[in-house]
Amino acid sequence: MSSIDSNQDLTRIRREYLAESFDEQDLQEQPHQQFHRWFEQHRQLDPANATAMVLATASEQGLPSARIVLLKHFDQGGYCWYTDYRSLKGQQLAANPQAELLFYWPELDRQVRISGQVEKLERASAEQYFSERPRGSQLSAAISHQSHPVADRQQLERQVESLERKLDGDAVCCPQQWGGYRLVPQRYEFWQGRENRLHDRLVYSLDQDIEGQERDAWRIQRLAP
Repeated sequence: MSSIDSNQDLTRIRREYLAESFDEQDLQEQPHQQFHRWFEQHRQLDPANATAMVLATASEQGLPSARIVLLKHFDQGGYCWYTDYRSLKGQQLAANPQAELLFYWPELDRQVRISGQVEKLERASAEQYFSERPRGSQLSAAISHQSHPVADRQQLERQVESLERKLDGDAVCCPQQWGGYRLVPQRYEFWQGRENRLHDRLVYSLDQDIEGQERDAWRIQRLAP
C-alpha cells in the first residue's frame, strides 16, 4: 500500500458546526412547509445561489450521475426544473424515473435531501417558462443537443449566430426536446450541523395508501449522525 503524499493528505482540514439545536418540536407538520421555512432563511443570506441543487440520477443499470441544476418552482406537489430531454439526466430519468435532490446551505450548516419519483411537466409549463427566459438563454437551448459531443466552442457560437440571423428578431420557439421535470417527494431529510459532529437528522417518510386518510401522511424519525 503506497503512502499518502503530504500534499494530498486533507485530514488536518477541519471545521466546527456551532448551529443551534434542531428538534422534533421545531418541525412543521408538512415537509414542504419545513423546506419553505429553511429555504427562505437561506435565501435571505445567499439569494444568488438559493435555488442551486444537486440532482442525482441513475441509469437503468444503477450507474449514478450527479450535477447542479436550478430549482424553478415548488409546492406540496413537488420540485421542478427544466432541461433538454436528450441530456444524460433526461436519458437516465426515461429509463429510471427516480432521483434525489440535495440542497447544501453552508451559511446555516444545513442540508436537505429530497427523494422520489420524477415525472415530466405539462408542455404548457415548459413553454411559459421558456418564454420568460433571456433571449440568449433561449437561443442556447434551441441550438444545443445537451450532453452530446461538439467539435469546439466556436461551433456552438456559430450555431447561435446562425439561428439569430434566421429569426431576424422573431421569437425563439420552445424546442420540443426541451421541457420540465417534477420530483414528487417520498422522503425528506433535514440535516443540521451540530457541535462535535453530533448532528441533527430528522426525516419525513411518506406513508401512502392509508385507508380513509384525506392527504399524504408523513412519519417523522430521528437518525443517528
